[in-house]
Amino acid sequence: MTSPKPSTPDSADLAVAAVEPSASDPNVGATTAPSRAKAFLRLVAIEHSVFALPFAYLAALTAMALHGGRVRWLDLLLITVAMVGARTFAMAANRIIDRRIDARNPRTAGRELVTGAVSVRTAWTGAAVALVVFGAAAAALNPLCLLLSPLAVVPLVVYPYGKRFTNWPHAILALAQAVGPVGAWLAVTGSLDGSGPAFLLGAAVGLWIGGFDLIYACQDAEVDRQIGVRSVPARYGLRFALHASTLAHVVTFGLFGWFGALVGFGWPWWIGLALTALAFGYQHIVVTPTDLSRVNRAFFTANGFVGIALFFFALVDLVLRVGLRP
Repeated sequence: MTSPKPSTPDSADLAVAAVEPSASDPNVGATTAPSRAKAFLRLVAIEHSVFALPFAYLAALTAMALHGGRVRWLDLLLITVAMVGARTFAMAANRIIDRRIDARNPRTAGRELVTGAVSVRTAWTGAAVALVVFGAAAAALNPLCLLLSPLAVVPLVVYPYGKRFTNWPHAILALAQAVGPVGAWLAVTGSLDGSGPAFLLGAAVGLWIGGFDLIYACQDAEVDRQIGVRSVPARYGLRFALHASTLAHVVTFGLFGWFGALVGFGWPWWIGLALTALAFGYQHIVVTPTDLSRVNRAFFTANGFVGIALFFFALVDLVLRVGLRP
């Protein structure tokens, strides 16, 4: 595979350079702060934070149920702030690092850093603020979270570079996503003792997202081959990628079941898990090697449903069976 960075400027590089303002540009800063903020929130797709939060809440509330049986609202608030901060940093860093690749892909050429709706300076500023917010929330939770917070950041930064040196960048994304539930559990307990269920849940969530990323990357397989971006679909083909995704989600389902059994969940959890199986099945039925037109539908429908359904039924179980109290 060739490097995605061309040795000489091409039209995509010139297009990106044209919308990156220099420090001497008199127009820099002319856009109002609210407009820049709105454009930045579009850049990082802030509304998609809801997909990661249910599993962080699931881990946190399960830990609370097993350690006192009472909801600690301040911890939940700080976990929310930490999760949104980490995800915002990750998305901003991803868009900054990949802006030249995005400019060469018709599917991503309309992203804000390519069109100039958001300047690189604004994106870096937003990323830095998000990282500080994440670190502050981790520090406010407990010393262990603060100590481990740099480890949580590493895969967030490495992931966008992964497509430059490995055909399996999806595995790096899986690792980055696995951190959320583990971090939420440790935020409640402040200790690694008895954290086995958290690592199981983290592995399940990581494989779930990594498996979907295999599907999502199928959209760009041909373009990736042309510009030297590495991925499983680009290297091994769409059929192999979809089969690998199916395997990842079968293992995910098993890990969700193992987690539920380990923490002693009752019938509500297993109802939620059954509905999750249907969502996984739907996802793999509507996306085929010859029809990728419903990839986005699989993302917003199936993935959104999985997180919400499992969290809802787990919450019912924790309230009815364990007696989790507000």
